[in-house]
Amino acid sequence: MNHRLRTVVCVVGARPNYMKVAPIAAELGRSSCLSPVLIHTGQHYDPDMNERFFSELGMPAPDANLEVGSASHAVQTAQVMIRFEPVLDQAIAPIVLVVGDVNSTIACALVAAKKGIPVVHVEAGLRSRDRTMPEEINRVLTDQISDLLFTTERSALGNLTAEGIAAERVHFVGNVMIDTLMANLPRAIQPSVTLAEAGLELPERFSLATLHRPSNVDEPGMLATLLGCLAEIGRDLPVVMPLHPRTRARIEAAGLSGMLDNRLILPLGPLGYLSMLGMMKSAKLVLTDSGGIQEETTALGVPCLTLRDNTERPITVECGTNTLVGRDPGRILALVREIGTTGGKAGRIPEMWDGQAAKRIVAVLERFS
Repeated sequence: MNHRLRTVVCVVGARPNYMKVAPIAAELGRSSCLSPVLIHTGQHYDPDMNERFFSELGMPAPDANLEVGSASHAVQTAQVMIRFEPVLDQAIAPIVLVVGDVNSTIACALVAAKKGIPVVHVEAGLRSRDRTMPEEINRVLTDQISDLLFTTERSALGNLTAEGIAAERVHFVGNVMIDTLMANLPRAIQPSVTLAEAGLELPERFSLATLHRPSNVDEPGMLATLLGCLAEIGRDLPVVMPLHPRTRARIEAAGLSGMLDNRLILPLGPLGYLSMLGMMKSAKLVLTDSGGIQEETTALGVPCLTLRDNTERPITVECGTNTLVGRDPGRILALVREIGTTGGKAGRIPEMWDGQAAKRIVAVLERFS
């Protein structure tokens, strides 16, 4: 064994993490001085969906699954920390690599930092400046305790230096989500196949919608307003809507299930990565409150309306296909009509979103080790 071999402990917790870690883990597997270990915290714990994502992305089975499951933010974060520490103690000369902004990200970074183990944060420096979002708290705190910070867009460096983080710790490498998208685009599953599996017919033209943010789904009045808006869009452009389990539960609890029974909105269960990629690629328009989908639609050149008042991914608005529309139905419908007339923002693929971000990350890690 190479005497300089170091273990890079790659943490995944929620499904968006898988797409970020997959290309990094693959690249680490080709390194002569770094060895990847994959830890799944179990924050997203549906076994069928987990196995499907890992299989579709060509990822090996995790070396350990902490099986923390669902709980309040405090309990979930605490359980990840408690269960991660003994796993970390077994790693040889570890470096802990965390991605994104979920509870597993901050929990594992905290454990490593307090043990004097280097922390690497992929997707650092993104800011919505909305401290009511738990993800924003996770982003800010993880960046503060990270030794290496890898950014997806240049504006992130300004955010980090304003928070007192030394520029030499920050590396602009591009977007690993786009590495995964580019590698898998030829394998994307056609929407007709996905809808047929759900007993639905593919409309000639369709839009795609996803909702999961608490600000959009937790208050029944807001949820009803947004579903009504989607139904109105569906009159001209049927809305395919994969439902996050939490969103489905909120719809049922609010007594709004009937709003999905009109053929204007076509509800689906959670989709695998390749099915979702096929949907996004073929949609005329995407409506979402997801950060990752804002990036993926920009890379695909598909118009995206983000149903939020802010975004931590400004590059998707500044040079991509994304538009922040908030949650006012009048504005949303006006922009949908405009996209129907003009085709929407043309946009361009942002700098260094070229499918090579993982290579750049591993090159920096090899120098660091």
